[in-house]
Amino acid sequence: MLVRSLLSTAMVSTMLLGGSSPSPKTSSVAATVDAADGPEFAADKQLEFPVKYREWTYVGSGVDMSYTLKEEAADHSTFNTVFVNPSSYREFMKTGTWPDGTALVLENRVAVHGGERQASLNKHGLTQTNEVTGLEVHVKNAFLPGGWGFYAFDNKKSAKIIPQAASCYSCHQQHAAVDTTFVQFYPTLMEVANEKKILSKAYSDEMGKAAK
Repeated sequence: MLVRSLLSTAMVSTMLLGGSSPSPKTSSVAATVDAADGPEFAADKQLEFPVKYREWTYVGSGVDMSYTLKEEAADHSTFNTVFVNPSSYREFMKTGTWPDGTALVLENRVAVHGGERQASLNKHGLTQTNEVTGLEVHVKNAFLPGGWGFYAFDNKKSAKIIPQAASCYSCHQQHAAVDTTFVQFYPTLMEVANEKKILSKAYSDEMGKAAK
């Protein structure tokens, strides 16, 4: 698990109706999600690694994000970048709703400062390296308790669901702008949320208090 993450720093975590389990190697997805880009589950209900996530739709990124006032010690900076499967992105942009079968991937990647290590010609600011320090996935699927689940990968094969008792679930329920997702950090999606007036009460109340 990663401490500095969009989905799960608060759970320290990046990233929630019981029902029938999906069949092996298939996605339990709504018609609005293309089966080719939706999440896939193995027979044991573990989430399979989304191999092509870097071909998915980019929605936002941050650097060294933390949900606590006290900064955590680290010997490097980290890019926190989020991608979503394309068919779910298109559905959200059209309706403001995440369809069943949505998967948001949080990639945590080491950043290098200009002039440090191998930063090529860059002399100032930050660039990404090829060192991925963690990958987490936030999945919407009707068979999951609460309809959403978090998965943290420590390999490129599969991952078990993070237990519902983990603080990432309550954090997303208490602070997420739309349907337990941190749309507030994704500019193009936030525009849709504002236009369609679908911001959660919890998020609206929180921002209202912050403005006072």
